[in-house]
Order: sequence, then C-alpha cells, then structure tokens
Amino acid sequence: MDGPINASGDKPLLSRAERHPEKAHRPDNPIQRKPDWIRVRAPNSPEYAETKRLMRELKLTTVCEEAACPNIGECWKKKHATFMIMGETCTRACAFCNVATGKPGALNPHEPANIAEAVGKLGLDHVVVTSVDRDDLDDGGAGHFAQVIDALHAAAPKTTIEVLTPDFMKKPGAIETVVAARPDVFNHNLETVPRLYTTIRPGARYFTSLRLLARVKEIDPAMFTKSGLMVGLGETREEILQVMDDLRAADVDFITIGQYLQPTPKHAPLDRFWTPAEFDELAAMARAKGFLMVSASPLTRSSYFAGDDFVRLRAARAAQLKT
Repeated sequence: MDGPINASGDKPLLSRAERHPEKAHRPDNPIQRKPDWIRVRAPNSPEYAETKRLMRELKLTTVCEEAACPNIGECWKKKHATFMIMGETCTRACAFCNVATGKPGALNPHEPANIAEAVGKLGLDHVVVTSVDRDDLDDGGAGHFAQVIDALHAAAPKTTIEVLTPDFMKKPGAIETVVAARPDVFNHNLETVPRLYTTIRPGARYFTSLRLLARVKEIDPAMFTKSGLMVGLGETREEILQVMDDLRAADVDFITIGQYLQPTPKHAPLDRFWTPAEFDELAAMARAKGFLMVSASPLTRSSYFAGDDFVRLRAARAAQLKT
C-alpha cells in the first residue's frame, strides 16, 4: 500500500483522494462544528497503544480505525476492538462512510486464526466482526465470515460472537452460510430511511436489507437480530418511526440509533445534530414498539458497548419467555 506513514510509524495513510476516488468530483460540504455533547477525548491511553500494536502485529483491520469511530479511545482503553474482515477496501461507495472504496485484494487465509488469537489476547467475552462489502466474491464473503466464526468457536468457546454483515445482494445462499456458523447475534444495518437510499446508500436497496433480517429469523427463530440507523441526514421523525415498524415486522430484536458525523467535506452533508433529549424520545418510542433492546444516543454505534448490551439482550429474552 502506498502513502505516507502515520505518526506511530506503522501503517500508511491514504490521502482523501486515494481513499475516496469516487467522491473527488463532488463539491465540498462544510463540516459543522460539533456540539458539546458529541465531543470526545483524543485516544492516548497505554491500553489504546497496546491494542493498536496487537492489531498491527496480527495484520488485522478494525472498523474502529477505518470508519474513524469517535469512540475508539474509550473502547480501546478497555481493549474492545471491532474487527473488519476481508480487507480495508470496499466495493461500495456509500455517501456517509469513511471506509476506502476501490478494488479489494485477495482474502487472507490466516485472518480467521489471527482474529481468534487477538480475541484471546484481548480477553474478550463478546466480539463483533464486521466487513467491507465484497461484491466481487461469488458468495459476498459469507464463507469467510463462517471461517472466522468457526475459528472463534474453536479457540474461544465462551466468547459470544456478533456479526455485522453486508447485505449479500444477489448472493444466493450467503445468509444461510453465515447463520449455519452459529453467531450469537446477526446484525445488518439499514443505516437510513428508504427515501434517502439513492443518495446515501446508492449501491444498496432498503427492502433487500430488510429481507435479510427477516430471512435470518426464518432460518433460526432463536438467533438474535440487530439493526442500526443514523440520524442527521435529513430524515424525519415519522420516517424513523416507520423504519422501526418495518424492523419489528421483520422480528428484529435490537435497534441502535446514533448521530451521523460527516467524515470529510466530500461526504454527505450533515443536516443537523439531534439532541440527547431527542435520542431519549426515540429510545422510548422504540421500546414501546417492542424491541427487546434499544441503544440510542449521539455516540451510539453498532458495536459500542455491544458486550454489555448482549448480556441485557439475553436477559430480556429470558424474561419475555417467562411471561
């Protein structure tokens, strides 16, 4: 990989043009100043440095870094990293996402074992594994997901596993392959409301994503399903409520709602910052609609406190089954 070396001297940095060539022609959208409730401290703990060093030693990619997650300092201080498999280059070009777009390389056959080793060294009770979109692969990468899950089951049988997958559009059998590997949570994010898909997720289809979540439950009704939304892209409250209803119709157990943060001036413009009080209202509405678990706050992301949330999710189902 070409590019300048970052401050720690361990990983090349891609320029914005190299990372997002498909966005280079777009006009700049000014990045708005963040309100006080959205600001976080720069990562600088010894645990953060140790986690980063482990990722480099095992040649692993994390969505924490690639998506410029604002929670990386907090999570890595606790040695909670979210693995991004199948490389760091995505075949899609979503308008909100900071992950690089381009032609991905070959799959790393050592990645499943390396992730299992990292989970052991980090001492994770719950691990989240996500990926780039791999439309170039016949199965969309489903088989590689299964290999990672199998390696984790073998090396860390007490660790619960959450996968956050692509939509596997036009990849017959892909969903079934991942479900058969028995993750504890199957997550796929809708990301935004249907009206905004053509501009925010141009390579995806709302009902394809919704159908994926419903299909998981058809295959294994006991498997926990999860999905997430961003707000701040121009959606309305009524549209969010309709998405909640659609997810409940698909029997989704867990919804996350977080604030969109514009990565660069070339990304989709931020419409507005939702306030903490508005997130509390969305959370109350989601709970009223019957979700077993709800996480809604400005800094909520799919894997933020995922382990703690899974414990509560499992307890909520157990309580539900007793009633």
